[in-house]
Amino acid sequence: MKPKLWNANYIKVLVANFLIYMSFMLLVPLLPLYMSETFGADKHTIGIVLAGYTLAALLIRPFSGFLVDTMPRKVVLLVSHFLFFAFFAGYLIAGSITLFAIVRTLHGTPFGTLSVAQNTAAIDVLDSSRRAEGIGYFGLSNNLGLALSPSLAIFMIQLTNSYDVLFCLSLLFSLMSLIINASIKMPVRNIVKEKPILSLDRFILLKGWSEGFCIICFSFAYGVLSTYLAIYGKEKLGITQGTGVFFSLVAIGLIISRLTGVANLRKGKILKNAAIGVVTSMIAYFLFATIHQSWAYYCSAFIIGLGNGHFYPAFQTMFINLAEHSQRGTANSTILTSWDLGLGLGILLGGIIAEATTYNTAFWMGAIVNSFGVLMFFFYVRSHFLHKRLR
Repeated sequence: MKPKLWNANYIKVLVANFLIYMSFMLLVPLLPLYMSETFGADKHTIGIVLAGYTLAALLIRPFSGFLVDTMPRKVVLLVSHFLFFAFFAGYLIAGSITLFAIVRTLHGTPFGTLSVAQNTAAIDVLDSSRRAEGIGYFGLSNNLGLALSPSLAIFMIQLTNSYDVLFCLSLLFSLMSLIINASIKMPVRNIVKEKPILSLDRFILLKGWSEGFCIICFSFAYGVLSTYLAIYGKEKLGITQGTGVFFSLVAIGLIISRLTGVANLRKGKILKNAAIGVVTSMIAYFLFATIHQSWAYYCSAFIIGLGNGHFYPAFQTMFINLAEHSQRGTANSTILTSWDLGLGLGILLGGIIAEATTYNTAFWMGAIVNSFGVLMFFFYVRSHFLHKRLR
């Protein structure tokens, strides 16, 4: 009989991760509108401020993998989680765009470490025979947070007309997840000591460079679209309350594809899931950039969810299978760093391009960059993974 998948610690990790993403995603869709309405920020400024969070997470991620692999993982998990929780209070007292930018940027640092520690904790509490499907289900906790938080955020804004309520809710959700994480029992493991501290592969999974390049391309497109779709929908399509629906459709697509894709992961068909996902997502980004109608706006959201839900757990499994057991933190750090790098570049360059030209030009740029990643996957990454994987 296979070891149990849904053990108590794995369930706790999932619930805590769901609440982390609820606290995080509750703010993301409405922050551009918040900065525009509260501080009168222009598109370029919004892009820079939002990119700061991602940049901070990006810079800390390689060191986060090192910490997770060389220190007690629960200590790293709880310390980073407490700091992540505490920074939400900073939004309540930031009275200028400068202070808000500082708080937002610094907040990315504990999130970068927390996300690596949380992903690694999920892998640690699973038996190796259930790891691939466990990774697939773990992503559902992200997706449920993505599905529910935008709608909740919009509802609360309409009900209270106060962004401070959203900041308080995020503070509450992060506290609840911190309490749950504190109750998780982590397995005893051997600390990595055999490599010199300055060895580059303590910070980056070098064997996963091509997989990382693909992830950068995919997240670049998502960064452009997800950050500016609220303003684009309002200004160009007359969709004033469609952001919550958009992210809900993305999440529904993610959930469906995660559930249907687990069977392939269980059978070891990792590359099949990845191929389905990258092609599906590419179609969605070109649909969004090409057709400027509300139906395309919403359909592309669902299709993006279907695509991302297939390729992301497949790529995460690829990273884990390329790494030694002692490099799980580094493997998770590398895929998350790659995602953040693409996301940050998409947010920053998307704002610059939108300010200089139009939002549609920025969306076309995202679709084209995404297609580079798809080509890289089919012409190099598949064979590279089969040659370099350890299990």
